[in-house]
Amino acid sequence: MPELPAAFPPPEKDGRPDILFIAGEHSGDELSAGVISKLLAKNPELKIAAFGGNDMRDAGAQLLFNMTTFSAVGLIEVVSNISFYKKLFSRILSWIREHRPRAICFTDFPGMNLRLAKALKKEGISCKGGGDVFLFHYVSPQIWAWKSHRRFEMEKVLDSLGVLFPFELKCYEDTKLDVHFVGDPFAEPEHVLPVKYDADAPVLLLPGSRPKPVARIFPILLGAWKKFRATHPTQRAIVLHPGEPVLGILKNLMSADPEAAAGIELVPVDSVAETQQPASAVLMSSGTMSRTCSLAGIPGAILYSANPLTWAIGRRLVGDKVRYLGMANILLDRDVYPEFLQKDATPENLAARLSACFDDPKILETMMRDRDELLALLRPRAGTPDAAEWILSKLKVWQSGR
Repeated sequence: MPELPAAFPPPEKDGRPDILFIAGEHSGDELSAGVISKLLAKNPELKIAAFGGNDMRDAGAQLLFNMTTFSAVGLIEVVSNISFYKKLFSRILSWIREHRPRAICFTDFPGMNLRLAKALKKEGISCKGGGDVFLFHYVSPQIWAWKSHRRFEMEKVLDSLGVLFPFELKCYEDTKLDVHFVGDPFAEPEHVLPVKYDADAPVLLLPGSRPKPVARIFPILLGAWKKFRATHPTQRAIVLHPGEPVLGILKNLMSADPEAAAGIELVPVDSVAETQQPASAVLMSSGTMSRTCSLAGIPGAILYSANPLTWAIGRRLVGDKVRYLGMANILLDRDVYPEFLQKDATPENLAARLSACFDDPKILETMMRDRDELLALLRPRAGTPDAAEWILSKLKVWQSGR
């Protein structure tokens, strides 16, 4: 974990920040950046600060601390770094207490963000606590999979929630929380996906963005690539990475098995944000990139390998509520991407699936139909506000009523 500064910097502009964004992962950073760009296009005078990542900084927010280089997932990973997260929580809360942004937009990352919302209510800072700081939450926690009781906690501390997927509206029907479907920005016609399908392009290998999961998943991908390349020797592969410390892990694993690493190129994900990395197929860990690849129509498979205790606890909590891990599979309720999880995540299984993506034309035909169905499902309906319009309209109503 990185060293925390004794205090985070004050706002660059005079007066209270208009909006503070808080996102703890690369996916949340990317989603927030899109909203920030639209907000500033509509109102360039807005003062926006962020605990997030470089995407939000590049979109025009003042980046107070980069949260995307250390995010942990899973019980074991979080518990092992609990002292760091306690300090981070305390210092973010102190910054909010001192500088009092007019609104906060929590983007995903509910483990920390909902705790912050509770603390802000308890201290009388947020609207629900009698204060004057309006609390947004952008991206619903996966309450349809586990911790469904969270919706009642959210009702008590949040002022408005924007969800990406239309089915999530029903999850909150038994609450009084103000919930809006704002669409998935990755599905918007004007959005440039970081990847695109090209039959003659390299294969994408995507082990994720968090160091510990990458250290477990990338060796499986290397093994699968080695087996696949035995029958497809001219194929090349691209590994998209977020930079250090993940880059160091990838290099160490590749140097330990040069034969498995043959034909693989490491490419920073930031470098393909606007140029679109072409890919003929993909093997990836579950996460935001699985949704992105499905919207680009790239065939492939999902794998995941978690700490066994984390996995066992997670499966017990989820039970039979959700059949799939990948979001495209969940949204369409079918195998858009076959999932190879835990013991099924073997080099043999993944190499066989990758070979089929090249040898069976029906797989690509099905993938393209799935892509079109997902795009239609995830785009906002006519007259439905997107995330930036949702935030601005709520702020206008809140401020006019004060």
